[in-house]
Amino acid sequence: MTTAHINAKKGDIAETILLPGDPLRAKFIAETYLEDVVQFNDVRNAFGYTGTYKGKRISVMGTGMGAPSIGIYSYELIHFFGVKNLIRVGSCGAYNKDLELYDIILGMGACTNSRYDHQYELPGTYSAIASWDLLYKAKKIAEEKHIDVKVGNILTSDIFYNANPDAYKKWANMGVLAVEMEAYALYCNAAAAGVNALTILTVSDSLVTKLETTSKERETGFTKMMEIALELA
Repeated sequence: MTTAHINAKKGDIAETILLPGDPLRAKFIAETYLEDVVQFNDVRNAFGYTGTYKGKRISVMGTGMGAPSIGIYSYELIHFFGVKNLIRVGSCGAYNKDLELYDIILGMGACTNSRYDHQYELPGTYSAIASWDLLYKAKKIAEEKHIDVKVGNILTSDIFYNANPDAYKKWANMGVLAVEMEAYALYCNAAAAGVNALTILTVSDSLVTKLETTSKERETGFTKMMEIALELA
């Protein structure tokens, strides 16, 4: 069953999938960690692959940037291809002064300046949170691998270049650890469908210190995050 954005057949995609924003990161994960890899998608260069990791079937697919993009892909993966566990593996900008480049965050909840939840016509503001099962397992896996992770609230923003460069400070004052652009939509789609979702992030830059990684480092260098996510299969 192909869709407008994924040219796969039913059964081509595993029940657990890793979702990096960068399609080249998806390619890197597939080529580096998976065995018996088969590519299931190349529409719009949103590369998708299925293989095995330590004998367990798992998929990985690039989603592009922003809530609308991951909203489309995650919806189709859930409703047309039967995916049950969706794990975003992405980059983020640190809001917390104690976070350093390459630090890893498990997104327990996602705030947003998006209006993604308005489609549900809820009588209030929806708090988008990770699936406890995946969050708990990811924290345990990190501990077993002796990988330090921070667990907390993140911001899903529609804005990359903010006209107010100090806007992040208000979120930081509320304990928000970092900013990215996809988790809120992913958590909403998963909750509405009754499936599991988690966002694992690596700090690629800091709005506090102004330090940042290169595009190549973001593509291939965030291996600890990838290894935690793969163990969730």
